[in-house]
Amino acid sequence: MSAGWSWYVIALVVSNIVGCVWLIWWTGKRSPGDPAPTQTSHVWDGDITEYNQPMPRWWINLFYITIVFGIAYLIYYPGMGSFKGTSGWTSVGEHAEDKKVRDAKVEQTLSQFAGKDIQVLSGDPRALKLGQSIFGNTCATCHGSSARGAVGYPNLSDKIWHWGGAPDQVLQSVLDGREGVMPPWGTVLTGMGGENAQDYVIAYVRSLAKPEAERTGDLMATRGKALYEGVCVACHGVEGKGNVALGAPDLTDAYWLYGDSNDSLYKTLNEGRHGVMPAHRELLGETRARLVAAYVWSLSQPKSGAGAAPASAE
Repeated sequence: MSAGWSWYVIALVVSNIVGCVWLIWWTGKRSPGDPAPTQTSHVWDGDITEYNQPMPRWWINLFYITIVFGIAYLIYYPGMGSFKGTSGWTSVGEHAEDKKVRDAKVEQTLSQFAGKDIQVLSGDPRALKLGQSIFGNTCATCHGSSARGAVGYPNLSDKIWHWGGAPDQVLQSVLDGREGVMPPWGTVLTGMGGENAQDYVIAYVRSLAKPEAERTGDLMATRGKALYEGVCVACHGVEGKGNVALGAPDLTDAYWLYGDSNDSLYKTLNEGRHGVMPAHRELLGETRARLVAAYVWSLSQPKSGAGAAPASAE
């Protein structure tokens, strides 16, 4: 808080206190010429008279005591601009103390799961419940409460893993994050195959999800294959199976992270994609990351197995 604002707040507080003292003093006394308490001339029904009695002295004294208490409070606690008060209390300090106590309780709860293997945790209903809670607080914003994702955010409940679906790979994704980059190839493809090059590549990529027998005879896909092998094969492989080390998706499974419309595929080829999974090591810590990784991994496992996820995860 700047000095100007600090003095403004102090002046406001002092003027309010002085104003309250003056108001109590002024309303608690009788002025010369005031009618007697019984001479207001306000009478109803012949025998009901309104009096003008001053407030009882004990009542006025309570107001003064309240004001004194308020002044003492402002001296002990911060309340006047940048004056910190004699107690040294701050809301930040109180929050830190409360957080310290609660963190100790949380750590005591989490300690029993520290360092355990993801597969072991996925078979523990208590661990899965905690992992689901952590997921709801941290991951659901992007992947949804059911973990089924959205356009640009992977579905975590299926068996398709761009960065690998082994327990350790899932844990690494949570701890250190992932960054997948699809470069823009529009200009390069046009230079290699003409203005329809993107159509050819899209036709070939779509054909990868079909059996080999169905691909023959598609002239656009045939032309797209040559372009694919000149540009895309480095990341997605000769067969289009992708590369988990690079996060390059498998193009043969008909799953499209950014949508399967022609407009979406054109945008991917022409403008590229840049997907980022933030690292959560510092935010969650090792044990929380293990719990949420175990929960996420369990979602793609057979529900009748040891790592079955809770019914609510569906």
